[in-house]
Amino acid sequence: MWEQSKAAKRRFGIAAFHNRYFVGHGIDVGGKPDPLGQYSGIFPQMLSARTWDMEDGDAQYMAGIADNQYDFLHASHCLEHMVEVREALANWLRIIKPGGFLIITVPDEDLYEMGHWPSRFNPDHKWTFTIMKQESWSPKSINVLDLLRDFSGQLEVEKVELLRDFYRDAWRADNIDQTRTRWQSVLSRLSSARRTRRGLNFFHSLIPGRQIQFFFFIYYQANTNKHSLAVKIILSPVLEEK
Repeated sequence: MWEQSKAAKRRFGIAAFHNRYFVGHGIDVGGKPDPLGQYSGIFPQMLSARTWDMEDGDAQYMAGIADNQYDFLHASHCLEHMVEVREALANWLRIIKPGGFLIITVPDEDLYEMGHWPSRFNPDHKWTFTIMKQESWSPKSINVLDLLRDFSGQLEVEKVELLRDFYRDAWRADNIDQTRTRWQSVLSRLSSARRTRRGLNFFHSLIPGRQIQFFFFIYYQANTNKHSLAVKIILSPVLEEK
C-alpha cells in the first residue's frame, strides 16, 4: 500500500527523475489515493501530473485522451489490474509524446504472490509479472521481457530492474504481505522512452509499508528505483526517421 509515496523518497536521490523522467506535464494512471502530483514540489521540473482513476474511465483504453498528449506517464500497481495488458500498454504509449517516458511499476510474482493464485493479498489482480522465466507457477504470468518484445519498433527498453531491498525471506513461511510492513517494497520497474529511430528497433519508504513491484519506463520511455523489491525496466518508443 502507498507504493508511490514509498518510491518518491527513493527516487528523490536519483538525478534522472529530476532532469529526465518527471519533466513537463504527465499523467498518473490509477494514482488514487496516493497520487504522484502531491510531490510536484519535490521534483521541480514536474509541471503537472494529472491523476487518472476509475471515475475518469477505463485505464485500458484512456478514452478521451488525445494522442501525443503528455511528456510522461506514471502507473504504480495498475497494469496488473488490466483485463488486456498489451492493449493497455499500447494506449499508454499512444498518449505519450515522442521523447516522453512511461514509468510503470508492477508486483513481482515470486516476492509478492509467493506461489499463490488467485492473489491472497489483492483479489482484483488479473496477472502476475516476472522479468523472465522459462516456466512460472502462475497460470496468469507475464514475462516482462516478452511483453516488451511485442512492442519492438514502437519503443526502446532503457532499463529493467528487480527491487527487493529490505525484503525478508524469513517471513515468506508466514505468508506476510510485506507491502504492509514498515520498511519493505517488492517491485519490478520498467522504463521506456519514445524517440526517433536511428537504426535499432529495437523504491526505503516515506510512510509505513513495503513495495513489491516491477518498475518499467517507456521512451516514448521508462525507469528504475532502489530500496524496494521490484523489477525495473526503462524503454523508449521509436519513430520512423523522416
